[in-house]
Amino acid sequence: MITTRGRLALAAGAGARWASRVSGRGAGAMIGGLVAMTLDRSILGQLGRGRRSVVVTGTNGKSTTTRMTAAALGTLGPVATNAEGANMDAGLIAALAAAPDAPLAALEVDEMHVPHVADAISPSVIVLLNLSRDQLDRVGEINHIERTLRAGLARHPDAVIVANCDDVLMTSAAYDSPHVVWVAAGGGWAGDSVSCPRSGEIIVRDGGTDPAWWSTGTDFKRPTPHWWFDDTTLYGPDGLQLPMTLALPGAVNRGNAAQAVAAAVALGAAPAAAVTAVSGVDEVAGRYRTVRLGEHSVRILLAKNPAGWQEALSMVDTAAGSVVIAVNGQVPDGEDLSWLWDVNFEHFRDLPAGRVVAAGERGTDLAVRLGYADVAHRLVHDTVAAIESCPPGHVEVVANYTAFLQLNRILERHG
Repeated sequence: MITTRGRLALAAGAGARWASRVSGRGAGAMIGGLVAMTLDRSILGQLGRGRRSVVVTGTNGKSTTTRMTAAALGTLGPVATNAEGANMDAGLIAALAAAPDAPLAALEVDEMHVPHVADAISPSVIVLLNLSRDQLDRVGEINHIERTLRAGLARHPDAVIVANCDDVLMTSAAYDSPHVVWVAAGGGWAGDSVSCPRSGEIIVRDGGTDPAWWSTGTDFKRPTPHWWFDDTTLYGPDGLQLPMTLALPGAVNRGNAAQAVAAAVALGAAPAAAVTAVSGVDEVAGRYRTVRLGEHSVRILLAKNPAGWQEALSMVDTAAGSVVIAVNGQVPDGEDLSWLWDVNFEHFRDLPAGRVVAAGERGTDLAVRLGYADVAHRLVHDTVAAIESCPPGHVEVVANYTAFLQLNRILERHG
């Protein structure tokens, strides 16, 4: 039940959203949510009350896993979700307000916002994906994030925690929770979890029969997963085996799908129906889509931090044509681009001259890094011009956050 004050706050937010749209300033979801929460600080809790909600968080994969979770939950009924990735309070309010009668919700939530969002809406399931360095100027070191998440989860002992047991930090955050579903969702990036966040002991990664095995050598070790996957099959509790063929590329998305299915099953979805639903997801807010731009077909991948870049580069089809790498350094990206030196751009070392183009506002910084990686490349700052400079045919574009948004806006104007 929404209070009178809450209804007035939502009405004012709807008015602000309408004004934003008709003035051409944007879709208006964020401003609508901001106005509503300014007028009634309890509106998020009111909108979340009475729903069975899944909160998805982590450094990488939040939007994709949330999209997959919403699809899987859709087999049970209408779902409220923040499909465009607005993952702080205003975006959550807008998403829930847009579907007031949906009994289910799949919500992407920024890592640092999870504790107070969980306090407000009491989610039934919390999905923990991974933790790695990202925007240190805003959120600080990842061990601090792990401790914040752990403390927040402790206040919700009834929630089911769907946690990636291949990620040391997320395992630590979930370790004490009484209801944990462990998923072997993958942990390709291990550079930010070399020591135990609880004891400081060194994490040992060799000595187990499973390649993902890890341990401190004492009492903190990788839990036995309830869900895991291979190239063709998703495995679950009680001998469950389901064929899983995804529309989205890469092993990382198979891990995202495994956690999405586990979350939906925790809320009562049939496993086979959930797998079918996540398998149909082929685009997430413009990511992974292929568009036509003049003489070029362009596939767009998003990468925001060293771990995300590692996964994105593994998806680039280097045999398909040209590669454009676009990097900005705005506040949402993190203005310090020293992380470029942690990314394995040597991956492109064997491509012929002219096949790789450095682009974006910080294309010069990227070009220096590519030079040290012995990657033959050209520098064209404007991303669209960089694409158009490539030979006719296919172009793979990997862009960081604001470069990705800018490119998508331009492509929308091109139709």
